Amino acid sequence: MPVARIDDKAPERCSWCGTDPLYVHYHDTVWGRPEYSGLALFEKLCLDGQQAGLSWITILRKQESYRAAYDDFNPEKIIQYGDAKMAELLANPGIVRNRLKVQSIIKNARGFLDLQAQGSGFSDFLWSFVENSPMQNTWRNFDEVPVTTPESEAMSRALKRAGFTFVGPTIVYAFMQATGMVNDHMVYCPQHKQCRLHAQ
Repeated sequence: MPVARIDDKAPERCSWCGTDPLYVHYHDTVWGRPEYSGLALFEKLCLDGQQAGLSWITILRKQESYRAAYDDFNPEKIIQYGDAKMAELLANPGIVRNRLKVQSIIKNARGFLDLQAQGSGFSDFLWSFVENSPMQNTWRNFDEVPVTTPESEAMSRALKRAGFTFVGPTIVYAFMQATGMVNDHMVYCPQHKQCRLHAQ
């Protein structure tokens, strides 16, 4: 989970992104912005699961490799993967070569399509856990930010019931932060206001 803190001189942005240009760009243009595309949410949830035990910047640097490896996170294509594709993925240095994590994206694709077949659009399904409106927090210190919430715990349980893996409540809360279901930019960060405006 990103780390933010407040200094004597308030920083211009949450400090967890440091000065790495890729991370700064992600902080300023993606993290906390409300995302409503079902496919974009599917990709982000899968990538957050890949982060387990690693830093997010590691996965962020591999994002394009993941898109290439997993057919741009097209669930219909992913569920067709067989043994040959599994072997290819496990040999791909551009992604995390962990068998359980590779398999998780395939399982998640099945869960995505099963929900869709039941009449639940993935975006509507996920956003229902915050009553379809981004939650606006006003943290001034990272120590205030929770790692799980009742909403992330409920979403985690529902995703597991739907067949998803690597969707524990901590991973899910990080996902909710990143996709703007909750605005956890520090209140002094300019992006806090921008994300609040995007939510209106």
